[in-house]
Amino acid sequence: MKNNITQWIGVASVALLSLPASGQYAYDALRFSEINQTGTARFQAVGGNHTALGGDASSINGNPAGLGFYNRSELSLSPAFTNINTQSTYIDRLTTDGKTTPNLAHASLVIAGSAQSQYRKWKRTSIGISFSRQQSFQNVFSYSGRNNRSAYADYAVERANNRNISAEQLDLDYDPNTQEAFTTEGAYYQLYMINPSTALGPPYFRYDRDRPTDQMGTFESTGANTQWTFAYAGNYDDRLYVGLSLGFNRINYNYTNTLEDRFVNGTVFRGSTHIEDLNVRGNGFNGTLGLIYKASPDLQLGASITSPTFSSIRETFYEEVSADVIGIPTGNNQVFVPDVTRILMIPNDFDYRITSPLRASGGATYFLGTNGFLTGSVEYVGYQGMNVRTTMLSASDNTSFRNDTRREIQNTFKNTVNLRLGGEFRSGLFRARAGLAFLGDPYQERLDGINRSKLLYSAGVGVRGERFFADLTGTYNTFKSAFTPYVLNNPGDYASASIQNRMVNAMITVGTFF
Repeated sequence: MKNNITQWIGVASVALLSLPASGQYAYDALRFSEINQTGTARFQAVGGNHTALGGDASSINGNPAGLGFYNRSELSLSPAFTNINTQSTYIDRLTTDGKTTPNLAHASLVIAGSAQSQYRKWKRTSIGISFSRQQSFQNVFSYSGRNNRSAYADYAVERANNRNISAEQLDLDYDPNTQEAFTTEGAYYQLYMINPSTALGPPYFRYDRDRPTDQMGTFESTGANTQWTFAYAGNYDDRLYVGLSLGFNRINYNYTNTLEDRFVNGTVFRGSTHIEDLNVRGNGFNGTLGLIYKASPDLQLGASITSPTFSSIRETFYEEVSADVIGIPTGNNQVFVPDVTRILMIPNDFDYRITSPLRASGGATYFLGTNGFLTGSVEYVGYQGMNVRTTMLSASDNTSFRNDTRREIQNTFKNTVNLRLGGEFRSGLFRARAGLAFLGDPYQERLDGINRSKLLYSAGVGVRGERFFADLTGTYNTFKSAFTPYVLNNPGDYASASIQNRMVNAMITVGTFF
């Protein structure tokens, strides 16, 4: 049944069937566009408010106009630790997981220019260079439950039936020389986990279909979206501060997703394991224009606009399937165990470009004399303006991919508004801070009934002297998400894991003035 003498005849047709799905890349655009909290410990402690509060290195990659407040140079470093805890509910069971990872959240250098003549309106200029962690892709969760409706093999069955492909053609989805498959259904077919019910092939079925399946899954991701930013700002008459910045992003994202199916009292198979690995690398750039206006000694108003980030992405996707075989029936009351019980998929490389959302923010800071300040901001994020495109396919397929992904983005996501509020109390050298950020749900509809908005609570303390400063901040982030191991034609036949995410980010910023 699995003889593949002429497998290379079907390589071209299999490649056409493996074109990237637009929906997948619409979600990738969102993944690489969401930003929670950035900057130094001081600015993260006050809710991530960059818009109307200057005099901090966070302004380099926030509102660059804030550099105009500097009258002396500064060097700072901000290491951090992130603790992730997840609780996943899948069918009928609750599973917890977690991990702690160190990282470098921010590093910066600000060079303040010399003061100009008191008769000149432009008082001073400053330049800044910073490295910042814009996004963290660290995540881990696991899930388990007894599924009485399906297993991952049913996904392979439906793929083969949807293609209405003959058994002979399905054999061409596999290269026996390398023991690699071109498609998921081709791999499961070679492992005898899906089988033809007619002489030609379709419809396909699987053994042990009437057995419950104990499912155990794990997902772990690593990586970050980091940015080098170069900024320039000027101070006009100690009233208006203007800044420009240019950012260069680096995306590094990896995940491993494993699903193990164990068939309860299986007669042909004990179970199977499906493993996915994705490696993503990318580079991009953006620009920011910012303004801060000192309306009075006590009140500052600020605004900034950040262009979309234009990124080039390369991804490589790996899959592996293995079967735990009891014995395959041959039709004459005999069984056999195949020589091959583990198959790798041909790695899939794909290059594409992402245009992230435009961001615009406005805010105000009110100073309480020398006792501290209150600051708040409103940020608009235009998620519906995201785009994904590629040049790897034919001209018509490139156009279809771009248009289909664009349509998927506009039908799935919406523009959002993020709100941030924070304050600082001062007493001599001592500082105490607190903040709150609300990040709106970017989905038009609540998938799986989940509200994906986020709340970030932050607090911190610090000391600030003539030549040295140190700040310590903790941020607590809670939000809900969902994970679906596979999708079938009938929504009632598969399940999703509902995940409660809790993240604590602790960071310290130390710096010196010179």
